[in-house]
Amino acid sequence: MRVAYVMDRRAFLGWALPATAAALTAGPEVVSASARRPLALVYRGPAASPGCPESVAALLQHSPARFRTVFCGPHERTPLTAATLSRAILYAQPGGTDLPPAWRHMHPYADTIRRFVHGGGAYLGFCLGGYLAGRDPGFALLPGDAGEYIESRGAEIAGLNDAVITVRWRGHARRVYFQDGPYFTLRPGARARVLARYENGLAAAVVARSGAGSVGVVGPHPEADRGWFTGLPLHPVDARDLGYDLVESTLALAQ
Repeated sequence: MRVAYVMDRRAFLGWALPATAAALTAGPEVVSASARRPLALVYRGPAASPGCPESVAALLQHSPARFRTVFCGPHERTPLTAATLSRAILYAQPGGTDLPPAWRHMHPYADTIRRFVHGGGAYLGFCLGGYLAGRDPGFALLPGDAGEYIESRGAEIAGLNDAVITVRWRGHARRVYFQDGPYFTLRPGARARVLARYENGLAAAVVARSGAGSVGVVGPHPEADRGWFTGLPLHPVDARDLGYDLVESTLALAQ
């Protein structure tokens, strides 16, 4: 969630994406062959850390749905508005800054995002985006809330540094990049499914119905590629298949 893990690797922004920078930043009004693919909006702005939106975009482009991605935000060609969201089937909130300052940036969009999801859209939240799907503070999309994993009893790690941790994804142990991500709690009887759990049993990835739409959230970073590990004493891991599972599971609930 914190800025530190990407601020020292600006070269990460140059890693190869399957679409050109122009295609990623073009507004949804642009008509091309890629326009026949489903549209996902990815937030990029002051509440997101450099590199995180680009990683999420690449994950969505490579997912089975083969999304066309467009960045939206206060300084992008495409604004984050109800009109823009009406053209998309999915909105993604990437990792970013600490929750309080991020919420100050995102609070003006809360009602717009909530109406999009409750009206049938899909929301994906990665790390900070998972916190923001909760209630205190947040968009109140989850049938429950989000908490700070490193402060939970029995957490595998206790600090804010970048780490590789173990989660049980659909019952299988997997290693995945992590940096101060959330865990999730669900109300009894919620229309939700836990895809992954941390080693202490708390939910690490969840998909749930939210009004007529759906929400998928994850505490670690399955979207991370090898560039995230540059300059760190960590062995690179590739867990992007888990990210694809999150995307597909979220879309399935919205149908």
